[in-house]
Amino acid sequence: MIFRTSIVALLALIFGAQVAADEPSTTGIYAADNLVAWCIVPFDANKRGPAARAEMLVRLGLKHVAYDWRAEHVATFEEEILQYKKHGLNYFAFWSWHEAMEPLIKKYGIKPQIWSTAPSPNADSQQNRVKAAVEAVLPLVEKTRSLGCRFGLYNHGGWGGLPENLVAVCQYLREHHQADHVGIVYNFHHGHEHMADFGDKLPAMKPYLMCLNINGMDDAATVASGSNKILPVGSGKHELTMLKIVKSSGYTGPIGVLDHRSNLDTEKSLRQNLDGLRKLVSEGL
Repeated sequence: MIFRTSIVALLALIFGAQVAADEPSTTGIYAADNLVAWCIVPFDANKRGPAARAEMLVRLGLKHVAYDWRAEHVATFEEEILQYKKHGLNYFAFWSWHEAMEPLIKKYGIKPQIWSTAPSPNADSQQNRVKAAVEAVLPLVEKTRSLGCRFGLYNHGGWGGLPENLVAVCQYLREHHQADHVGIVYNFHHGHEHMADFGDKLPAMKPYLMCLNINGMDDAATVASGSNKILPVGSGKHELTMLKIVKSSGYTGPIGVLDHRSNLDTEKSLRQNLDGLRKLVSEGL
């Protein structure tokens, strides 16, 4: 009996250590249970389907998924939901909008955040640009309100990608349309030009932040020349400084880790980010 118990304990130790090695060992906002997988559907070099994708996320120890898609994925929207439920994954967010999602949200009782690029309207003043941006997103603001989902303005360049404009649109929506469910999804990989004063911009965004997606960050000039926009966390020059700013700000919301490299297997890409994040934490993050 003692021998058998010892063997069981040894096997548990071996396999338990393997599981632990596969999962991020970080704590706080950079812990595994606070990380969101992002840009993992159309960018996957292996073109996984819903079941294989869910199994991959379980192997990596990730529990939350923000679902990006292309036209060819519409037919598998429902299967994606079913696989996430089967594997205990949280359907955290859905990219942009498609009418096929509304009945599925209602059928399965999920409440994903809905992320959409913040518009960059042409207008003759800042006030009118804010109003025009609000009018452009108002249909989705009302749609998400009716579904009980949060709506995230996503920085993707242009006027709408600037933190101060994202904040202004959120403030207007909350003040004039009682849209407290609207917030900001901020992406490092679309914010290289914000690095120099990120510490000043983050406090203004923080009350509205719904998710913060991280990336390895090279110099803004290098990225502007067409190189190194997407890098694994831990392989850039500036993300450690930015992540320390995030941590010290008191932000406690979700952190997204992305693939976004269509020439690479998504599992390898995500693992590079998780390994890099662990490394930064071990170095004092």
